[in-house]
Amino acid sequence: MRAVILSLDTGAYKAKADVAAAASLKRMLEQVGIEVRAAKAFPEDKEMLKTVLCKLADAGMAELVLTTGAVGFLEKHCAPDAVRETADRLLPGIPEALRAYNLRHTKKVILDRSEAGIRKKTLMINLPESAKMAKEDLEYILPEVVQVVDTFSLR
Repeated sequence: MRAVILSLDTGAYKAKADVAAAASLKRMLEQVGIEVRAAKAFPEDKEMLKTVLCKLADAGMAELVLTTGAVGFLEKHCAPDAVRETADRLLPGIPEALRAYNLRHTKKVILDRSEAGIRKKTLMINLPESAKMAKEDLEYILPEVVQVVDTFSLR
């Protein structure tokens, strides 16, 4: 499986800095044998993110695209909108399960607008900005993520 991690953080993008959540997810994915093709910071820009998501999926560059950050309720929080507008099919169970899972830590998760969806044979999932929460969330859903990608390879 090939993965790409897109961290939506305008400050990190401008500073060309690494994002803790992306680094944490990259380590975890590589430990389970998933090839991480890129882990980059991007500005909180819905149109740019939509373009990148479409290019990755349409060119078959990755079976899994994870975004971190920009999942809240502010206007700049565009990750859920980008996934919703580029996906062929949404998978609402993934973000619903993650919100329920994260309620054990904080009620603020009710303000999370994360989405998950499929475009062509690419699974796209929004994760939180927090490195700890993003890693825990991916650990929680990883078996199902692998099942989706494995199913793509059977078709």
